[in-house]
Amino acid sequence: MSIRPYVLAETNWKTVKATDYDVAVLPWGSTEAHNYHLPFGTDTMQAGYIATEAARKAWERGTRVVVLPAVPYGVNTGQLDIKLDMNVFPSTQAAFLHDILDAVSRTSIRRFIVLNGHGGNNFRQIIRELGAKFTSMFICQIDFFRVADPKEFFERPEDHAGEMETSVMMKIAPELVLPLEEAADGSAKTFKLTGLKEGWAWAERHWQSVTESTGVGDPALATREKGERYLDVITTKVARFYEELAAADLNALYE
Repeated sequence: MSIRPYVLAETNWKTVKATDYDVAVLPWGSTEAHNYHLPFGTDTMQAGYIATEAARKAWERGTRVVVLPAVPYGVNTGQLDIKLDMNVFPSTQAAFLHDILDAVSRTSIRRFIVLNGHGGNNFRQIIRELGAKFTSMFICQIDFFRVADPKEFFERPEDHAGEMETSVMMKIAPELVLPLEEAADGSAKTFKLTGLKEGWAWAERHWQSVTESTGVGDPALATREKGERYLDVITTKVARFYEELAAADLNALYE
């Protein structure tokens, strides 16, 4: 395997010292159960792949992106009773992100992206607070699952270990995906309260009350080809965002 200069964990001081990076990207996932057929690291692998593949596309067009090592722990407060599901609280994430930004801010990099791969993570309030401290930096969040409409690629684009995530993992790490006949159908309960069902009210789901298999969504229609098409669209759009951000005047971001 050749060294990828846009992946910090793979490259070396000789390259880093000589490269003027435009954008730093921090993939952030989670470690949690994904039905019976997908690995616990699914969210982290997806975030890392998308951040890195988008960096490759942008790098080939001249934008110098550096992808930092992915964070494998996310907010899983609704899954505390699921064996070996790992939870970190938002306050822990804020402290961790502060220290990463402190390190990056000591370089010439002024553009920083958290590329999020887990629905339980929400960095908006954290970014508001840290942005008030690291005033010379532009900090933003990308939720990869919001970059493209899953309905354009999948018949049943449900949210956890269903057709979408299974198709993506068939592309990213097929050796870690068990045969689909070993997966549960991902059937899940929903809230009874109207506001929560319609989406204008929000409460955290208690995962074991919602689904017995930990999956939400039927993976039966998943294919590697669907995953490839979806990932190509997402990584192309994210790469273009890297390029736009790198070229942007941070003092003139509005029109």
